Amino acid sequence: MATETPITAPSAARDEASRDESRDTARDLHGLDRETLLRWYRTMLSARRVDDREISLKRQNKIFFQISGAGHEAVQVAMAEHLRPASDWFYFYYRDRAFSLALGQTPLDHLLQAVGAEADPASGGRQMPGHPGSRDLRIVSTSSPTGTQFLQAVGSAEAGWRARKLDELRERIEAFEDDEVVVVCTGDGTTSEGEFWEAMNTACNLKLPVVFLVEDNKYAISVPVEVQTAGGSISKLLTGFPDLFIIECDGTDVLDSYEKTGEAIRYAREGRGPALVHAHVVRPYSHSMSDDERMYRAEAELDEDGKRDPLIVTRALLLEEGIADEGELDAMEQEVFDAVATAADEALEYPQPEPETAMKWLFSEEVDPTSADFDTEDSPEYEDDKKYTVVDLLNRCMKDEMARDPRVVVFGEDVADASREEALEEVSGKGGVFKVTHGLQREFGGVRVFNSPLAEANIVGRAIGMALRGLKPVVEIQFFDYIWPAFHQIRNELATMHYRSAGTWASPVVIRVTYGGYLKGGAIYHSQTGETLFTHTPGLRVILPSNAEDAHGLLRTAIRCQDPVLFLEHKHLYRQVYNKGRYPGKDFMIPFGKGKIVREGKDLTVVTCGALVKRSLDAAKVAAQEGIETEVIDLRSLNPLDMDLIADSVKKTNKVVVVYEDSLSWGIGSEIAARIADDLFPWLDGPVKRVASKDTWVAYAPQLEQVILPQTENVLEAIRELAAF
Repeated sequence: MATETPITAPSAARDEASRDESRDTARDLHGLDRETLLRWYRTMLSARRVDDREISLKRQNKIFFQISGAGHEAVQVAMAEHLRPASDWFYFYYRDRAFSLALGQTPLDHLLQAVGAEADPASGGRQMPGHPGSRDLRIVSTSSPTGTQFLQAVGSAEAGWRARKLDELRERIEAFEDDEVVVVCTGDGTTSEGEFWEAMNTACNLKLPVVFLVEDNKYAISVPVEVQTAGGSISKLLTGFPDLFIIECDGTDVLDSYEKTGEAIRYAREGRGPALVHAHVVRPYSHSMSDDERMYRAEAELDEDGKRDPLIVTRALLLEEGIADEGELDAMEQEVFDAVATAADEALEYPQPEPETAMKWLFSEEVDPTSADFDTEDSPEYEDDKKYTVVDLLNRCMKDEMARDPRVVVFGEDVADASREEALEEVSGKGGVFKVTHGLQREFGGVRVFNSPLAEANIVGRAIGMALRGLKPVVEIQFFDYIWPAFHQIRNELATMHYRSAGTWASPVVIRVTYGGYLKGGAIYHSQTGETLFTHTPGLRVILPSNAEDAHGLLRTAIRCQDPVLFLEHKHLYRQVYNKGRYPGKDFMIPFGKGKIVREGKDLTVVTCGALVKRSLDAAKVAAQEGIETEVIDLRSLNPLDMDLIADSVKKTNKVVVVYEDSLSWGIGSEIAARIADDLFPWLDGPVKRVASKDTWVAYAPQLEQVILPQTENVLEAIRELAAF
């Protein structure tokens, strides 16, 4: 819980103690006038009073969570003075209340979030308090996971950096200025996250104008800084990064903070590289109301921090320098107290979102990739009869879309032809492990097609930041088996952005990833499936084509839609002869959620996808020789799922087998079988059967791989058994 007596305003006794310790000489006010210093103090008071009011409301069970920014206010208001809301970009964490107020938000904005009001401008009642967001001020939707904001901030800075290099990008992304900066804030504990170091690496590598503000209150909940960080100082650990400007300040002192943050921001604005401000602050309240710091912090330590409370220090400064007298400050403190109380009362009058809006904002409301607008499947514009592989038509789709829309950028590990562009005069170029992106860099240049570090979270996190600014990143994760470092960014950030911001922000990133087994030797780490972990992620589209033309049309839909898409490319299918297709034209699209009957039948339905489509068709061909006519459905889209097509087929055949490559237990087939049982039971003349991989990893030895993965014979056996039921 929080401390028993929250600090609302310094008392006269504290004023006296502060004056006793005052210096004999006047402070350098750095040219700041009276109005500015008093405005800062008012903002700091407002932030603290909102904290205190939320604590009171939580104890009355009128709000449902509280986390404060107490002790961090001084550096935040001082730094904000150097920044331009609606021009610079901001990635906050949950203690940056004073910062967001200094940029232009109001106490009512924050209190509306606390009460879960539909009118909450940051999230429409979807996020807990302390998570500001504002499109107008360019405060990107704040989330709870610690550390995810770093790479997104880098991506947003990178979008501007790339736009400065290409006029066609400059004209298409959200307006920017050549000297803009991106500010990203963090506590000292979060610098332990790997994504902090990944972000620092890319920011320094590209000399991006990112300013990292580390608000070091010496604790990550109960874990002290010396346990979190080797040597106890994050700024000392960073000295080897090239072009990184590092400066420390007393984050409880507005004047020192103003001077030092100004140096850092000027450095970044001048295009010299990123900067890090290591601000030493205090935490006079517990981590949150779910924490009681008295359980792990000694009383003497708490007393020392109390003396450095920025409200006490700033009030003393204003008195010592003759900026205001005690009566003026007392009056201001009462005004702020009353204003926040009024805002809290007003916020409590606002209704929460209506129950029927619970699913709102999961996906774009303006662009629906399941609609007829994305269905040109029946009118392809074939150039000739030449057949192309999946790789060929995926490559052609990206070339078409990059030519059509200069916002499309392609990056990932090994996707460029050659990072050292001078080599292109004498080499053929890489273009991905499977050559899917071959030639894109040569045609569209290294600003739009480029390699990333070998770091999957880096790829997705940067892509989110770029997409928030209006770019259309199409990124590649080299193997599905290695997507897991990016899962944090995908599930907690990419898939939640539109929902948690009540539609204010969107991250329409396309993540292409090779997928699946049947490689002979692919083994554990080059054969993985696991699509259900992504279909189980609200707000994410998941697509799995089985042939070249479908891959081409579905990828175009993915690029043109406004939702995040995981695009699974089965590597076993990349260069098969049987699934080749003709080039269907520059506007060929297949809507999401539209399956396809690839073989008609009347006796039994097989629902399948990916590499199992061919095996199911082969099994159905044999079954037909035995008098069993099997209908085969290629799902193509896993989320959304075409349950209408499945239902129509099951109502006709009355029997169904679900065939999929993932493990039998907990796989997507289990969900489909459950939906069939729930919705179609009256039409079933037999059990819903499943054919899938064994519940283990894919082994290296071909003999083991053969028995672990589902084969044509397994599908045929299931068809025979169910037909005989």
